[in-house]
Amino acid sequence: MASFALFIFTLVALSSSCSYAIGPQNNKTLLSLASRIGINYGRLGNNLPSPYQSINLVKSIKAGHVKLYDADQETLMLLSQTNLYVTIMVPNNQIISIGADQAAANNWVNTNVLPHYPQTRIRFVLVGNEILSYNSDQDKQIWANLVPAMRKIVNSLRARGIHNIKVGTPLAMDVLRSSFPPSNGTFREEVAAPVMLPLLKFLNGTNSFFFLDVYPYFPWSTDPVNNHLDFALFESNSTYTDPQTGLVYTNLLDQMLDSVIFAMTKLGYPNVRLAMSETGWPNSGDIDETGANIFNAATYNRNLIKKMTANPPLGTPARRGSPIPTFLFSLFNENQKPGSGTERHWGILNPNGTQIYDIDLSGTRPVSSLGSLPKPNNNVPFKGNVWCVAVEGANETELGQALDFACGRSNATCAALAPGRECYAPVSVTWHASYAFSSYWAQFRNQSSQCYFNGLARETTTNPGNEQCKFPSVTL
Repeated sequence: MASFALFIFTLVALSSSCSYAIGPQNNKTLLSLASRIGINYGRLGNNLPSPYQSINLVKSIKAGHVKLYDADQETLMLLSQTNLYVTIMVPNNQIISIGADQAAANNWVNTNVLPHYPQTRIRFVLVGNEILSYNSDQDKQIWANLVPAMRKIVNSLRARGIHNIKVGTPLAMDVLRSSFPPSNGTFREEVAAPVMLPLLKFLNGTNSFFFLDVYPYFPWSTDPVNNHLDFALFESNSTYTDPQTGLVYTNLLDQMLDSVIFAMTKLGYPNVRLAMSETGWPNSGDIDETGANIFNAATYNRNLIKKMTANPPLGTPARRGSPIPTFLFSLFNENQKPGSGTERHWGILNPNGTQIYDIDLSGTRPVSSLGSLPKPNNNVPFKGNVWCVAVEGANETELGQALDFACGRSNATCAALAPGRECYAPVSVTWHASYAFSSYWAQFRNQSSQCYFNGLARETTTNPGNEQCKFPSVTL
């Protein structure tokens, strides 16, 4: 998963038909793509198995597809010995050069596709990752080159006689300006005409997919008290009816998917096919990340697999019966991903290859036959004080560097650590770093600082201070 842009999805009625035709020539291919769930294989961790071991693990969980965030040569070579469908990615920083130069696109295809295809069953090339979630001047240059780069990749593939690799780009839900009720789905004004219109024209013309990274966890967790968890986990008996269309919704995911369908329809492209390039639920997170636990992650993913592997396909209320190729995020917990705790806890496997919870991506096992789950203990928001302290066993050199960083932004952050002051003793790097981390986090949390410090810090509800030294805390 790339950065999760927090998408504020209005959930007014959580407590509470259009047709879509698939040409017969595409039926078999699309059904085969959608009938077996894919997995995202990210590698931002220092404790992960080798590519060889990882691919064997992908097979062991009965995935049908594997999606890479690059075009790693070793991994692609190893995948040639499997029946897995494969998705590869053009990195964001190459989009401008490829968009401006057909020769650059040819070089990328020559380097990353031709040595492996068709022995490696590459089915999708994704150009960039969530690029519309970033909006610096440099990012907007990437926006402008997105569709030209996609066209040039297709030109290069076709020039080499390759016609069954689809080209797309994954976008996050923040590409929408409005999304609730689903019929109000509308793309953001700054991207609708310059980016989305040519993108949809391209996807429609090449019979490709609108790839969407969609996470019901985020809109649910914006207000976990008033939003119904069971509606987000496919467990609800209640429904929501869109007042404009009369379409009836039984889960949050369908609402989110249909909001994109309605946004595409408003730009004149009602039939571009959807694929979920990422979806899932975090199995753990920070103390203030309500609902991030193994029980909810397993429940969401198990029910998602049941829904997406149904035969005949279920589709969504706006596109009943339409298969949706789906990639779970992710294969492993990735301990080097920056940001809040959930960023490092989307995996279905531990680094040693054991399952975090019992799951079968083929959808052939009934949910009731899968293993029992630990009772969740954070489905309601935590109330109390939280501190940020150094992790046990952290490298002292790295802690010293992080201590310097935390104390360097503001004179007030570490004033209590000066010789003779109340928190100077005990004189140890770990003690001083813990105080500095807590002080910095309490001071700058409202400016999006995280209790992370390159993996050297963790949150705790146990007061680390003493009678003499009071550690600053965050009150939730």
